[in-house]
Amino acid sequence: MTRGLCDGLSLITSRHCKRAFLDRAVPRDALAGILLAAGHAPSSRNTQMWQVTVVTGGALKTLVDALCEAFDRGDPPRPDCTNRPPSLDDVVERRAEQAVTGVLSAKGHAIPDRAAARAHFRDNLRFYGAPTALVCHLPGNAVPGTFLELGFFLQNVMLGLVAAGLSSCPQFSVAGYAAVLRAQLAIPSDRLVVCTMAVGYADETAPVNRFVPRRAGLEEYVQWRE
Repeated sequence: MTRGLCDGLSLITSRHCKRAFLDRAVPRDALAGILLAAGHAPSSRNTQMWQVTVVTGGALKTLVDALCEAFDRGDPPRPDCTNRPPSLDDVVERRAEQAVTGVLSAKGHAIPDRAAARAHFRDNLRFYGAPTALVCHLPGNAVPGTFLELGFFLQNVMLGLVAAGLSSCPQFSVAGYAAVLRAQLAIPSDRLVVCTMAVGYADETAPVNRFVPRRAGLEEYVQWRE
């Protein structure tokens, strides 16, 4: 492999979700440059239907308060879309369980329980203390291919953040409170809230940020035909 290829692959493999952030602002010009570059993601006929609402400062604090208030009073999540099928096969289910257990254990819960899971979910709604949140949305008539294109865009964003020394955590859980996000951020009712993303400088002293779930081996998802 060439050095350039090795560097590119290292950038990809070094990215993983961070769930504890420093109280350090994300430079607006750096984030703007990353989002602009991410817009080079492929889309059908160059339609580029993704949109991002960037939330910081007082607006973020107000949003976090509203999200936590909805959660604390027991409002059930009502996402605009789903992020996984209603049932998973054994292999996939095991990966999901190991990831959840690993995160909770890294946060100090030796025996993850319902209370620990609830506290972790609420921490999601705080964007894990990140100073910046992205809210990603699509047109109301989006189809599976539109979501694929948003995925291309978001991967560009996350890799761009790594290259800039920043970290992130994409979140579907927060999108469960789409009505709160719309009300607080003036997102039009005809847009589908797909996910959010916590963005900031990772607190590398936090044990949770050292948890990296095991990735599937090549033989688990690649078939060669010659």
